[in-house]
Amino acid sequence: MFASPDRLDAWYLESGIVDAVSPCDESDVELARTVREALYELITARRLGEDYNVQALAVLNGAARKPPATPQLTPSGRWTEATPQEALSTVARQAIELLSGPDAPILKECGNPECTRIYIDRSRGTRRQWCDMESCGNKIKAAAYRARKKSAPAIAH
Repeated sequence: MFASPDRLDAWYLESGIVDAVSPCDESDVELARTVREALYELITARRLGEDYNVQALAVLNGAARKPPATPQLTPSGRWTEATPQEALSTVARQAIELLSGPDAPILKECGNPECTRIYIDRSRGTRRQWCDMESCGNKIKAAAYRARKKSAPAIAH
């Protein structure tokens, strides 16, 4: 999703991290990718009960040390405008809260082998298998159905 500066700008807005962000450049995209990969490594280690990678910790903590986006109260409600660095710091801080908070034990990775999304499984019995039923879940279920139909013996009448 971080293929270009304008896609990173759009992600910050669409994710609700900020309400407005000043335009990103290529260095912002590279830094966001680095933080994303470090975060993925840390979440995977947490899920598997492994030790955190020291370098991944340094990347995430370094991003979190920067000033975050600061919400402002306006006559119409809360408004958060940020630079790309402030938006990324906010993401890093939220990731730290997640990894150190009560939802960390229910972090899961999507069961679709083509997807690497992580989600919080708040389903009953924590049995959810996909990041999203509309995308990954339907694809996997439809493929399994087709495979069952293909391998089922024909019934003669």
